[in-house]
Amino acid sequence: MNARSMVVVLSLLCIFLGWKLAARPAQEPQSSNTLNVGPVVASDRDIQLLRQDLRSQKQRLIAQNLPMTESEAVKFWAVYNRYNDDLRQINDEKFRLIKQYRDSWGSMSNEDALIYIRRWLEVDSQAHELRSKYVLDFSNAIPGKKAATFFQLDRRISNMIDLQISSQLPLANSQDAQ
Repeated sequence: MNARSMVVVLSLLCIFLGWKLAARPAQEPQSSNTLNVGPVVASDRDIQLLRQDLRSQKQRLIAQNLPMTESEAVKFWAVYNRYNDDLRQINDEKFRLIKQYRDSWGSMSNEDALIYIRRWLEVDSQAHELRSKYVLDFSNAIPGKKAATFFQLDRRISNMIDLQISSQLPLANSQDAQ
């Protein structure tokens, strides 16, 4: 799969993610000059199913875009599974934050908003630290360029998902306009 195909697949995946996370009431108008101002509506079950699908799609995209020998693949996927388990814990916290934001949006105080953003930044930092921690493990499993390619793919996919999620979350100050 070439880079354009990957972008198309990821874009479609992100559109699906946005659709699932942003189920909005029909009567709420969407202004062309404002970012999403309505509350996020998605059930916990929908989010869990979506996350499972995203993990599966991510693994498939990595496999398609990271050619490896059979020996490399055995080592790589063993490391990837450990990495993915650790990353899932971080993403669990990210989705707890999204739920908290969803539940408190509309009644969030200034202090709550600052606590939320600080916690969000901590979660981002944890993901960065995890990637740094695993660089050696991946580079021991596969050659340096392939390890670098994996991290590029991992970051691109994560960035696209984060962009889609954040575009669906209403801005904190938009709750004052309600």
